[in-house]
Amino acid sequence: RTVPAVVFWQWVNQSFNAIVNYTNRNAASPISLRQIGVAYVTATGAALATAVGLNLYTKRAPPLLARWVPFAAVAAANCVNIPMMRQQEIINGITVTDGDNNELGHSRRAAVKGIAQVVVSRITMAAPGMIILPIIMERLEKFTFMQRIRVLHGPLQVLLCGGFLLFMVPAACALFPQRCSLSLADLELELRDSIVAKHGDKVPYVYFNKGL
Repeated sequence: RTVPAVVFWQWVNQSFNAIVNYTNRNAASPISLRQIGVAYVTATGAALATAVGLNLYTKRAPPLLARWVPFAAVAAANCVNIPMMRQQEIINGITVTDGDNNELGHSRRAAVKGIAQVVVSRITMAAPGMIILPIIMERLEKFTFMQRIRVLHGPLQVLLCGGFLLFMVPAACALFPQRCSLSLADLELELRDSIVAKHGDKVPYVYFNKGL
């Protein structure tokens, strides 16, 4: 609840997220060490700025509102961390195929759609544990027995958070299909023309792996 604690834990969390986002990128789109460094610093900075700023803003707010600050920071950081770690996909595009997995080319619009869906999934994944759990803990802490076992509050929150994630990780990943589709009309003009020239109207949709 102190500024140093907020800074430390957001740094730990975003460092972990950076590794997860890097390992779940489209491996066909290489990223340089410099780009990884910029992505890491930008995402961590966004999380820290959001968390510290909101923490200071909510000093006089109800305790429950202050407990939701970490979720706002995590959501903001996800909106930066994932696109930055997978920027090469947005710059160079990702491979799109037809229904039979025949490669048709590379699309930046497909990359943007896939990454946007991953961002939504990640935020949804974290939401129940970071929004509902604070409400549960605030109610529980009013009971006398909970006030006597304060040393167990931390482990209890970790256990409950693990329970939320046990269900939310598969649920959030299932929000969007792993093999995404995009209408031919929504592709870049050059790629669309190239596909039409080769296949006519036999390819109404293209498909691609959105990553995790």
